[in-house]
Amino acid sequence: MGLLVTNTNSHLNILWLCETVRLREEQTGLLEDNEACRKARTSGGSLAERLKIRGLFLAQRDGLVSAQQHWLQGAKLAFWLLMFSAVLSGVILAKAALSGPPQAINIFWALASLIGLNLVSLFVWCFTLIFAKHTQSPLSQLWLWLSGKLARDAKAAQLAPALLVLLQRHNLLRWGLGRVLNGWWLVALCSALITLTMLLATRRYGFVWESTIVASDSFVTLVHTFGQPAAWLGFAVPDSTLIQSSDLAAVAGEQARQVWASWLLGMLLIYGVMPRLISSLMCEWRWRRGIKDIQLNADDPIWQSLH
Repeated sequence: MGLLVTNTNSHLNILWLCETVRLREEQTGLLEDNEACRKARTSGGSLAERLKIRGLFLAQRDGLVSAQQHWLQGAKLAFWLLMFSAVLSGVILAKAALSGPPQAINIFWALASLIGLNLVSLFVWCFTLIFAKHTQSPLSQLWLWLSGKLARDAKAAQLAPALLVLLQRHNLLRWGLGRVLNGWWLVALCSALITLTMLLATRRYGFVWESTIVASDSFVTLVHTFGQPAAWLGFAVPDSTLIQSSDLAAVAGEQARQVWASWLLGMLLIYGVMPRLISSLMCEWRWRRGIKDIQLNADDPIWQSLH
């Protein structure tokens, strides 16, 4: 997950260093590169290969290679900090869903606490994926910021902008950042699912539903409609009698509690975990395919001054 690049000799890392050198030269003018150009010309490779040899030589000379390693180490640490926060957030979501009197948990609020914020975040991500391809999520921005701070190398500050520019040019930025966002939510929801299961297994909860404007017949339809996909996976769905009798007080009886608990777990899995899992797999697939095909385009106007 995330934009982590663990192989220090990978093709992406070399292109990343070349892009960092290019951005530096764009801001401050061409660097002293007589030796770098000599090595590039004597390599006898294509123009793209010569550009990479020049960029890698300058990056090694100016300490950017070691700065890149420091940045990657900071990125790994930031990644694990985010994953820890995801696990903790999942525990908080599950406990918030079952807060209140254990004998009368409002099923509306329990479900909204578990998947409400996640669905909002998912819809926003899908919208930005389609209509705002240059937008970064706050979570991805936090990860990049933490990576730079934890690197503890002044030169590492130049690497993050270069990475973003490189990935954006090859239409990979949204998929890389999507891995961070969807991965975080996937871990959080799995943590919530495990915590919710443990709470339901170790404590006795009763469930009710309360509404001023939603009639019991409408609520029956909602529960059955949204619960049908979970029923295909073996989760229980309350029948009409149980739903209507739960509008005033929690129905006494072990079977009634088990049915509502099973329905709640199914809702979390179907409308929380599964969409994030699918989104994460899609981002992972697009990311890996893009990284495999990424190349330095020597004909791009940004390299014309070096031809």
